[in-house]
Amino acid sequence: MSDALFFVFKYLYNTAPLWLPIVLFISFFSIWLKYKRIQFIIKQGGVLLEIRLPKEITKTPLAMEIFFTSLVQGGASDYLSTFIGGKVRPWWSFELVSINGQVHFYVWTQPKFRQLIESQLYAQYPGVEVVQVDDYAPEISLETGTHGLWGTTFKLTKDDVYPIKTYIDYGLDREQKEEYKTDPMTSVLEFLGSVGRGQQVWIQILIRAHRKQTFKDDAQFLGDFFGKMRWGAEAKDEIQKKIDELRLDERPRPPTEVEKEVLAALQRSQAKFPFEVGIRGFYIYEKAAFDSVNITGLIGSFRQYSSNVLNGFKLGKFTDFDYPWEDFWRTRRNAREKKLLNAYKLRSFFFPPYKHVMAKPFVLNTEELATIFHLPGAVASTPSLVKTQSRKGEAPPNLPI
Repeated sequence: MSDALFFVFKYLYNTAPLWLPIVLFISFFSIWLKYKRIQFIIKQGGVLLEIRLPKEITKTPLAMEIFFTSLVQGGASDYLSTFIGGKVRPWWSFELVSINGQVHFYVWTQPKFRQLIESQLYAQYPGVEVVQVDDYAPEISLETGTHGLWGTTFKLTKDDVYPIKTYIDYGLDREQKEEYKTDPMTSVLEFLGSVGRGQQVWIQILIRAHRKQTFKDDAQFLGDFFGKMRWGAEAKDEIQKKIDELRLDERPRPPTEVEKEVLAALQRSQAKFPFEVGIRGFYIYEKAAFDSVNITGLIGSFRQYSSNVLNGFKLGKFTDFDYPWEDFWRTRRNAREKKLLNAYKLRSFFFPPYKHVMAKPFVLNTEELATIFHLPGAVASTPSLVKTQSRKGEAPPNLPI
């Protein structure tokens, strides 16, 4: 065994002039690219916009789906601006936040996209008010010892070619009286509104338009150089696989009702625009106000979007550990909490400094995004939703000048 190791080391030493420059170049390039991207992201900046709801919303979630479609921004650039300038694709953060039981809708964006966000929201929801506000996240610090935090990420139960249960499955694509509507997002809002004083719940949905991963885009040098199949192509393959399963026998059989449902959902999903998505959830509390029920509520807040035959959400990695011997001195949990909180504050997920912290992105289409984040109608009676004080409208055209 020792002779074999000696031979390996001797071989590596003798061939070092061949492989060592390549390793050094790859290492330097990775560090350089990370530095330039952080520099570019800092230069772009960010603004937090609050969406204040009108007293009445009659639009279906289709309005929000149209809004998400307007965010299909590729951020195309040449190799020079990618590798020298560190340019990255645009991304956004949509946030459902409860502070002492008061529920807020937020959108974080780079300043250059602010006008796009506002104009598209006003176009789909004429009665809303979109205002720039101070960021709530930096107010929370774990260094003082006054607050505690439990954080998690969410992931899908199946491959992301399978859609979750959407607003169309709940019948919200049809015009109907409010008392007959079943909005799955109501469960989330009611939970957020039930949070007591000294407690906060943050749900962060980060998105960017999906496209084939390439070396120029955001590959980790040679590791992802060859890219991977587009989500749309994977969906088509899955549809064809389901159809082929019906023809396995000599005499093709008709699909069952469940198979019809799955095929219809896959075909409808494949026709929509896809986004790469990361979802985080935090329960933050003053030490004296801790209530473990709110952790259970946060874990279950996305359960109504799940389907046994399609897809759904489940708990991903979280800040604490299952067994005490995994973290005797709480050092690992402290590190996780700090890292995840900093990633949330920076809205960092797809790019450094906190790329894919505790989770990898999955794909949701515009219909699925509009299901988990839309402006609710009167069916959501949560009294603590932040709403506009009065209905806004344009001045009549016949006023004297």
